[in-house]
Amino acid sequence: MTPLANLFTELPAAPVAAEQFAALLARPGLRIERIVSTGQCSPPDFWYDQAEGEWVLLLQGEAKLRLADEAEARHLKAGDFLDIAAHCRHRVDWTPVDQTTIWLAVFYAPQTDAP
Repeated sequence: MTPLANLFTELPAAPVAAEQFAALLARPGLRIERIVSTGQCSPPDFWYDQAEGEWVLLLQGEAKLRLADEAEARHLKAGDFLDIAAHCRHRVDWTPVDQTTIWLAVFYAPQTDAP
């Protein structure tokens, strides 16, 4: 039997230097991670450009997520989610230092067209 786990345990007590990434589940074509931010953002001029799609849900806190083809960052709050297509360049512009932001990220293989 798989042990019971909780997304809200083992969180940093104070802001830490780097985001925390925890793999929750990995299967062929699928990976689920918990990401904990305490004021981190993407480095200047850095963009994620992933070969896989990413469905992301903000469980707690808030963040500003920017897609390369949009003029303004999206201000996400708890409960907001977004599906980011493979190779859609994106970055985190901001997470607040005074609160813990918890993301649930589901990475999946892009669909291929069947013949």
